[in-house]
Amino acid sequence: MKYTKQLPVIIGLTVIIGLFSFAVADTPAAIKPKEKLSDYGFFTGNIKDLSPASQVFPYTLNSTLFSSYAEKLRFVYIPNGVTVNYTDSGVLQFPEGSILIKNFYYSNDVRHPEKGRRIIETRLLAHTANGWEAWPYYWNNEQTEAYYDVAGETTEISYINENGKKIKAPYYVPNKNECKGCHSYNQQMIPIGPTAAQLNRTADNTGTQQNQLLNWQTLGWLQGVPTLEKIPKMPVWNDAASGTLNQRARAYLDANCAHCHRTGGPAETSGLLLTYSENNSTSSGINKAPVATGKGSAGRLFDIVPGKPEASILLYRMQTTDPGQAMPELGREQVHKEAIALITEWIKNMPANGN
Repeated sequence: MKYTKQLPVIIGLTVIIGLFSFAVADTPAAIKPKEKLSDYGFFTGNIKDLSPASQVFPYTLNSTLFSSYAEKLRFVYIPNGVTVNYTDSGVLQFPEGSILIKNFYYSNDVRHPEKGRRIIETRLLAHTANGWEAWPYYWNNEQTEAYYDVAGETTEISYINENGKKIKAPYYVPNKNECKGCHSYNQQMIPIGPTAAQLNRTADNTGTQQNQLLNWQTLGWLQGVPTLEKIPKMPVWNDAASGTLNQRARAYLDANCAHCHRTGGPAETSGLLLTYSENNSTSSGINKAPVATGKGSAGRLFDIVPGKPEASILLYRMQTTDPGQAMPELGREQVHKEAIALITEWIKNMPANGN
């Protein structure tokens, strides 16, 4: 495999402080991707253990993006001495220098995590002086390092699922440019996941069960957090206790489709808007004829037909593995069977007018 090498960047006389270089005048140097993941110092000890270092904070989302059954560990690096601003709308306002860290892995046996895992890739989303940039890293087979890899990779994964079945499947690591396909909003690259609604949950990230947002506020690096009852909350799509069938289906579509299918997103021109907050039933796909799906409609006439999941384009495109028809377009080599069951049940029980 050919890895991209980092050319040295010299900005006057620099000294190394923490993870990044700073000029002697205390002006932050341009953050650049490093050749190896270990060069950032995000993790302590054996890098494959993914034990966070100082200023690296784990986080969990309520409803997550499906990536061919890959498991994920998420962290955010916040530079010392800066704060993140809370907002109800969109992603939290991470300052320049922040880096979102998402690790994709497969447990050798999902039923027994103690039997080890294989980390496939780590995706960094860095807030630089030029905006957000995507830096992909691909792990070696020895699990001793991940290397900056702009070209993308195709590999085969093998694991035992929760039912005891041996799974072998292809896995595609997107190239650097493909990251823009999902992380684009009004033609600017932005993060997707860490919104207040997605982060508003109890998690055991610090050894005790507590709300993530309130914990971050206590740690001193998140400011402007309102009282808990005023913070929006996204349902957990596969937890019936977290919301109604309609709410959980909408939460799944928000997490898996709305990064493109929203106003300002790459698929805005389709007219199909799948954000959790969308309140126009036609824009949400109900009895809506597609703008241009080509063979992606498979002869179906409407995105969602209430009471008829088998006649709904949206469900068909979630089920197919045809590269020219499958949705999402990137990052799904396997069919998400549990989500298919949820969306099928949702459409089957939908009133004729969709409301």
